[in-house]
Amino acid sequence: MLPPSGSAGMVLVSEVRWAATSLIAFLLAGATLLRDGPGWLSGVLFALCYLAGGWEPTLEGLRALRERRLDVDLLMTVAALGAAAIGQVLDGGLLIVIFATSGALEAVLTARTEASVRRLLDITPARARRVLPTGDTMDVPAAEITAEDTVLVLPGERIPADGTIDEGESEVDESSLTGEPLPRRRTVDDRVLAGTLNGTGALRVRVATAAAESVLARVSDQVEEAVQTKAHRQLRIETVEQRYSTSVVVATLALIGLPLALGAGIEPTLLRAMTFMIVASPCAIVLATMPPLLAAVATAGRHGVLVKDARVVEALAGVDTVVTDKTGTLTEGSPRVEQVVALGLSTGKEVLALAAAVELGSEHPLAEAITTTARGQGLRVRAATAVRALPGRGVTGTVDGTTVAVLDPATLDAEPDEVAPQRAQGRTAVVVTVDDEAVGVLGISDAVRVDAATAVHRLAALTGRTPVLLTGDSAAAAAPVAAAVGITDVRAGLLPQDKTAAVAALQAGGRRVLALGDGVNDAPALATAEVGVAMGARGSALSIAAADVVVLRPELGGVPAVVELARRAQAVVTQNLVLAGTVIVALVTWDLLGTLPLPLGVAGHEASTVVVCLNGLRLLRRGAWPTTARSPGGDDRQHTTAARPTVQRR
Repeated sequence: MLPPSGSAGMVLVSEVRWAATSLIAFLLAGATLLRDGPGWLSGVLFALCYLAGGWEPTLEGLRALRERRLDVDLLMTVAALGAAAIGQVLDGGLLIVIFATSGALEAVLTARTEASVRRLLDITPARARRVLPTGDTMDVPAAEITAEDTVLVLPGERIPADGTIDEGESEVDESSLTGEPLPRRRTVDDRVLAGTLNGTGALRVRVATAAAESVLARVSDQVEEAVQTKAHRQLRIETVEQRYSTSVVVATLALIGLPLALGAGIEPTLLRAMTFMIVASPCAIVLATMPPLLAAVATAGRHGVLVKDARVVEALAGVDTVVTDKTGTLTEGSPRVEQVVALGLSTGKEVLALAAAVELGSEHPLAEAITTTARGQGLRVRAATAVRALPGRGVTGTVDGTTVAVLDPATLDAEPDEVAPQRAQGRTAVVVTVDDEAVGVLGISDAVRVDAATAVHRLAALTGRTPVLLTGDSAAAAAPVAAAVGITDVRAGLLPQDKTAAVAALQAGGRRVLALGDGVNDAPALATAEVGVAMGARGSALSIAAADVVVLRPELGGVPAVVELARRAQAVVTQNLVLAGTVIVALVTWDLLGTLPLPLGVAGHEASTVVVCLNGLRLLRRGAWPTTARSPGGDDRQHTTAARPTVQRR
């Protein structure tokens, strides 16, 4: 995925040092010439400039030549040496410096992005507790677990392998694989998956497959395969540069060979050919492309959006379809109480306060949703005593001498009628009881991000198509979220391979897809799409490694903004290519049909190079980052019922 930090750092330091050495030697050599210094000193300094800035491009060019490719690196070196051969040492040195500096700048920005991404990769140690025949446990690497082993999973630990529960009951958080934000009750004979998070109960799990064959491992393999497929992605201009370089070399050889064969003089023939090679060299074309793309990478990084390399900017500019996950992407990934239904003589606030009293201090996602909502309403939460977790069922405690419980409706003998409407709206329902009598029902769901509707609208405007929702959650849970953000194409209940297949189907239809997600279950789709974007604030390590872009901030607005920025960068690239191409054509025509003075040719060539470089760097200015657009209704905020739940009384 990402290169080892040590090797990346050494490569970066090497490129920067050589480019800096070349630049310093060039400036000192130029100063020596201007002050009529010793010729030997300027010669030594120019030699150092050429060597420091040109040895690596030359080596890369020769390697490409062995593969029967004429690389632009080699052409630039030959052009610089050609300029030196006809006495234009200063001009050749400038070519070397520009090329070396461009390469070093790209290396710096790429390394900085990789370092930022690497800091997000929180890889949990893969250990497991194998249960021995004696009943004792042994701590072993998860990779050593085989089928028919039994493992002990304590509360709060991740399950190390796919298997079936032999003993115990708990809630298991499967959001990393299925996208469902709330834990599921799991008991004896239920299947559990590697990488999911155990809740409050201890589980003994009989392993069904080795760790290397788990669902999580297969997802990781899919990601690796897709990433390798995209690893050879090239900028479109790079393929053009290779053909262009070949054409320039062939034309230069022809300008030398044909006139000599017809009896022309050696010196004027070489001068014309070298002038042609210098003015036709793709220096301006190279800098027409990289500075705008690298400036876009830097600008996005300043606004909390990490773009992994310049090629991603070009791919971002071309996307025409967006697919997005739900949980943790369109939603906050944190459950909230959205509705309180009071039963009997209780009020909604009383029900919520009682539930918060027994849930206070618990780290369960539902407990956090209940206590956060109670605090948000300013309720007085009394301290519960004798609090006891009921694995797989809920929690119970004593409040003012009465027994209060917050329970999963499925564990009750009789489920209140008020539970079904909550489920129909995609919410998780819990029942609050006092002395075994139901007094209320809480409807809990994952809150939609504040800016989700605005981001979806902006992406639809940029691509011409409304995004597609791909979620592992149920259709009932996905529908209200899709309606809130303005998505009509909803595909629910998808496994990781289903999401990948959906992306591949869109690509087969000619679409260029941007996939947006945050979980392990999204990683294969992120790696398969033209551009994968991970919500890095809460994203899994696998999704971050698979993505081309990582959004560090919890807002979705960075996604349409970086797409718009990429399109601006591509527009600047087009402007630069037109300018650079026009100058090259004009100078080459003058050289071929007339007599182009070498100093004038070099001046025109270098001037166009400077202009396109400065034009590209405009994207570094403060105003280059697209500002947040307003939603169709004129308000850039998305209101949800999560902040203040509705209260009904029966």
